[in-house]
Amino acid sequence: MTSYHAPIPEMMFVLKELADLDGVSGLPGNEEATPDLIAAVLDEAAKVAQEVLAPLNQVGDQQGSRLVEDRVTTPDGWQDAYRTFIEGGWNSLAFAEQYGGQNLPWLIATAVQEMWHAANMSFGLCPMLTQGAVEALILHGSPELKDRFLPKMVSGEWTGTMNLTEPQAGSDLSAVRMKAMPEGDHYRLFGQKIFITYGDHDLTENIIHMVLARLPDAPEGTRGMSLFLVPKVLVDEHGGLSQRNDVRCVSLEHKLGIHASPTCVLAYGDNEGAVGYLIGEENRGLMYMFTMMNLARHAVGVEGLAIAERAYQQARSYARERVQGRPIGVGAGDRASICHHPDVQRMLMAMRANIDAMRALVYLWASALDKANKHPDREERERHSQLVEVLTPVVKGWCTETGNEIASLGIQVHGGMGYIEETGAAQHFRDARITTIYEGTTGIQANDLVGRKVLRDQGNAARALIAWMRATDVGDVAGLGRAVASSLTHLSDATDWLLDGGGKNPRLAASASDDYLRLWGVVTAGWLLAKSASAAERSLTDGDGDVEFLNGKIASARYFGTHVLPHSAALLRAITEGAEASLALHPELV
Repeated sequence: MTSYHAPIPEMMFVLKELADLDGVSGLPGNEEATPDLIAAVLDEAAKVAQEVLAPLNQVGDQQGSRLVEDRVTTPDGWQDAYRTFIEGGWNSLAFAEQYGGQNLPWLIATAVQEMWHAANMSFGLCPMLTQGAVEALILHGSPELKDRFLPKMVSGEWTGTMNLTEPQAGSDLSAVRMKAMPEGDHYRLFGQKIFITYGDHDLTENIIHMVLARLPDAPEGTRGMSLFLVPKVLVDEHGGLSQRNDVRCVSLEHKLGIHASPTCVLAYGDNEGAVGYLIGEENRGLMYMFTMMNLARHAVGVEGLAIAERAYQQARSYARERVQGRPIGVGAGDRASICHHPDVQRMLMAMRANIDAMRALVYLWASALDKANKHPDREERERHSQLVEVLTPVVKGWCTETGNEIASLGIQVHGGMGYIEETGAAQHFRDARITTIYEGTTGIQANDLVGRKVLRDQGNAARALIAWMRATDVGDVAGLGRAVASSLTHLSDATDWLLDGGGKNPRLAASASDDYLRLWGVVTAGWLLAKSASAAERSLTDGDGDVEFLNGKIASARYFGTHVLPHSAALLRAITEGAEASLALHPELV
């Protein structure tokens, strides 16, 4: 397996040219996010990713985490790596100084998070879940709970989890049965949760679980769920650890990939009941949990980008080193490395262009989140909040589906060697496969986009975002401006169809939702890469920047514009003419 090298020049280009780094750094509270500080943060993060986490990636895959006598043990090197991680302050980047955070923008935290997941996705999952738990507690927890738990969660001394589903529930959270019984100033929880990432481990002395459960008199369905904070080890009023809580890991799932990340079945209340503390108000738990889920969905989109970057770096390195055959059109002479063969060039170009597109999309989302939270103008906050809402399922769904395609291409570039575990290409493919499933499958993301983000508000947010993209001058480098304009029309027409005929038939709208999500991904990414090409051309004209790098940005955007963006026309037809075809057979005959 090749080493990982953080693509800092690529990251900085997107941060500056497409994600408005200057605007984000100028927001109230972000004054310390100077260019020098950001460069230093990325450089130091790259060292940790490349030198500490990446070497453990294959070790973790081969060893996996293990459950022995009620205790989960992580692979060799994991504990030292996690100690390095928290001592460097990496867990606290985007959180408020009030709780020990560094108050950096989410945009910068996203770039750093890309490095963690590219270097070692199994490792990166742990701080990712903690990040969501911290944000939920900051927004919805009581002052007492914040003071007791946040400092050590922000620092990473304690980790966090998200406990949603149960054996009988799956993605249908209305079927959750875990009970929470009132007892003085706390509750006792009884039940079982499954698929809990880092639900138990040996990296920290405490784990803080965010758990959905029902009170005795709760209404049925999703409206009857409350959110509880349940520590693995009880914490006294001074923040000290006391006795072990009544929650334990009863088994670990045996998975296709991410072997080093322990996916736990947790049992609550086998004895007297697990002590938990209500977060916010009763029966509003799912709303609070969405704070975690939306951050996690973006983070999983980052994983799609990150694992694609890692697969691309390995495929590119192999293609440059593997000598086989003569290039087409060369009748004699020495054999050449396979990167000279047009089909391998095609695959590498597809990987590169789609990675550029994903990076632009996930960084744009993070920039919008910063502006939605901190922009001084209310209308700007609302506009960026709408962007976050609409693009969350697109980032999660499109980036993970694309990440899987790129990881698969990575194996193909290797040929037969890619199918052999020793090269490491197969691990990236196996690790990537979960990203389209957890935190809501692509189908769930698509239904969310259509049902909640388009139909529920009569398409106002979607149309506003389309209008904003149309009003942006993206130039016309290599004809990209015209191609983007056509694709935006396709997206607008598809949205109108959903709001008209499709919106009147919920099954028809649901049938079209996956294609509609993919259409959003293709069009938004194409719009961003058109901007990227224009920015690169301006820099070339001004004589500012590395010529080879800038020409590479234009080539990448051109590839996307000629190979991926044309799919918008086909996706529009699939939506407006093909939705009924998916439902043509009786469900039991499909």
